[in-house]
Amino acid sequence: MHDVIVVGGGPVGLYTGLLLRRAGLDAVVLERRPERGTHSRAIGIHPPALRALDAVGIADELRERGVLIRDGVARSSGRHVGTISFSALPGAEQYVLAVPQAVTEEILERRLEREFPGTLRRDVSLLTTHDAGDRILAVTRSQGEDAVLDARLIVAADGARSSVRDNAGIRARPRRYPDCYVMGDFRDDTADGDDAVLYLETGGIVESFPLPGGLRRWVVRVGSPVEQPSVDRLAALIRDRTGVAVDQATNSMISAFEVRSRLAERFVAGRTVLVGDAAHEISPIGGQGMNLGWLDAARLVPIIVASLRDGQDVAAQLAGYEKDRRAEATLARRKAHLNMALGRPLPVPLMRGRNAVLSALIRNPTVHGGVARAFTMQ
Repeated sequence: MHDVIVVGGGPVGLYTGLLLRRAGLDAVVLERRPERGTHSRAIGIHPPALRALDAVGIADELRERGVLIRDGVARSSGRHVGTISFSALPGAEQYVLAVPQAVTEEILERRLEREFPGTLRRDVSLLTTHDAGDRILAVTRSQGEDAVLDARLIVAADGARSSVRDNAGIRARPRRYPDCYVMGDFRDDTADGDDAVLYLETGGIVESFPLPGGLRRWVVRVGSPVEQPSVDRLAALIRDRTGVAVDQATNSMISAFEVRSRLAERFVAGRTVLVGDAAHEISPIGGQGMNLGWLDAARLVPIIVASLRDGQDVAAQLAGYEKDRRAEATLARRKAHLNMALGRPLPVPLMRGRNAVLSALIRNPTVHGGVARAFTMQ
């Protein structure tokens, strides 16, 4: 019998497994993918999450392989609207760290394998779970062979469509938004350096973020879902709205997504606990989801340790975990909603008026500091 089974070998599951093993618990991490993915949707690591990652000794390597974004610039119709600087933030992390998700997973996986070989088990699919009261049973399949694993607890880090959550009978109704996006990575031929840039345009927002290796990610709001995004169409949208001509031949990733969110009705049910997107799916706009998952794990693992290793009654602590993390997820969802609203199309007169108000607000020190904290999850 294992102490804990973590389902999901993405950034949140790997981090959770590493915390559990470092605390002396027998934990395994199950991942259905036979190999680590190369697609990087999540790129932003915010200061609170970076401090949590520092606890497992990987923050320095992430900094070395990432880009420190210290300023966010807003433009519209070729004009400067305002700049949000993170230089006045509390603490040492006065930036958002941009690192491709694939790199983050690589670093976490390598650290977990080096310190606790065999903890991550790839090509293992979870078929179902059964809470037996004193333990939980997980039926798995790997290379055509079925097996049953016993554990004292299961942690669901298996994403927004979590099968563990469904098996536990926890509902999480999705909420859909009228916002769709296409994004792609290109060689950075701009003069924006390490700044993030938001283009507030009448056709919809265009976001631009620096990435390591001389790349820049472009995220463009579109009016309807795009099933098969094309590089030439994305490049045309960027050029038409911002005036920036990206080199199509340098594209290294392209994808499209619709926005939805969901909040599980419970984060704890019997011997099942939810973290990350399994507990709370947040719009990718704002880059909060992965960070919230790490902060979930940082809060949850000490409670698990107190229960399984030290024999404490942790019912009140688990209730506090659910209450606090639900509140943080609700706040993140509201921030994402505001970010999406900011990026929707507007007629020219309304856009100009709104941008004038934004420009004036950004120049106010109190508002400037509040926006900087909001953008960095502080």
